[in-house]
Amino acid sequence: MKQSVEKLNIALVHEWLTNVAGSEKVLLAMKEIYANAPIFTSVFDPKKAKPFAKFEVRTSLLNKIPLMKSRREFLVPFTPFAFEQFDFSKYNLVISNTSMAAKGVITKPDTIHITYCNTPPRYLWEPNVDPRARKGRFSFLREKVAHEMRLWDRVASDRVDYFIANSQYVARRIKKYYKRGSVVVYPPVDIESFKIAPKEDVKDYYLFVSRLVNYKKCDLVIEAFNDLGLPLKVIGIGHDKAMLQKMAKNNVEFLGYLSDEDMKKYYSEAKAFIFPAEEDFGIVPVEAMASGRPVIAYRKGGAAETVVEGVTGTFFDEHTPQCLIDTVKNFDANVYDSVKIREHSTKFSKDRFKKEFVGVIEKIIREHKF
Repeated sequence: MKQSVEKLNIALVHEWLTNVAGSEKVLLAMKEIYANAPIFTSVFDPKKAKPFAKFEVRTSLLNKIPLMKSRREFLVPFTPFAFEQFDFSKYNLVISNTSMAAKGVITKPDTIHITYCNTPPRYLWEPNVDPRARKGRFSFLREKVAHEMRLWDRVASDRVDYFIANSQYVARRIKKYYKRGSVVVYPPVDIESFKIAPKEDVKDYYLFVSRLVNYKKCDLVIEAFNDLGLPLKVIGIGHDKAMLQKMAKNNVEFLGYLSDEDMKKYYSEAKAFIFPAEEDFGIVPVEAMASGRPVIAYRKGGAAETVVEGVTGTFFDEHTPQCLIDTVKNFDANVYDSVKIREHSTKFSKDRFKKEFVGVIEKIIREHKF
């Protein structure tokens, strides 16, 4: 007997709620679709994740330990335990929104568990891209913990009935590491909140928005613009901020953390947006395109799916300062049409996400053998 989604008791699962970044915005869109579904998560800080304060959020035992909310490096190794302790026995449909441990929940045989996978954790599976699990203090212990978590992550992937990937790039990695197929639904971007600035308001600076941590390739951008001598504005905070400021020349300005409104202004008035990371999807270049600005991106990961060469931006092919330098020198912002750039960005809107996501969920429910 087939069931309809309306008759199912639904739960949403998310890694942690200690800030509002890309994956949290995905969760908010899911909550708009499934308004009555409670959210299960390891830890929750309502001051730092304010949009979720009005919802029913159920936390693990880890939430009672203050350190877990502020130091993610301590939290991560305990998340497998946390998610295995939740009781989902009364739910017919569990949707986990995950980059790590939330997919490891244990459900009944007749419960459908669908995972929206933002990424298989790269610090476990691709340390050459994200070395956080191996570098730093206590590297031997880090590697041992990473090995154990990698084994658990592989087992956890088998608890998922259906995978939805946030990009073709992630779908390929799900296939490689978990040996599972998936359907791609690009994540939601709040396109409508970004505007094109009048042409006369566009300035001569380049813009870089990122968490200032090693694997985001911040140092590559700083080195390139040190050589170029062109104005670069950097928005973001992170562990590497002091080091990056020390290496930067006077043409590089660090703006720190900005409000959404201030950041949108910098987006719309930038000559171009720099995106050097190999990301799973990459929301910030889409936000730049929603502001009508062209993107200079590394030609790998999600950016290769969202940026259109010669229409919404251009690419550099090697993770070297010199390759970025050469690309910027050959870049001409005048050949790009802001209206066409923004028009392309609407392919990644929240409305589009909700429609496609609901369509995939309903198809699964229709075809699932209860």
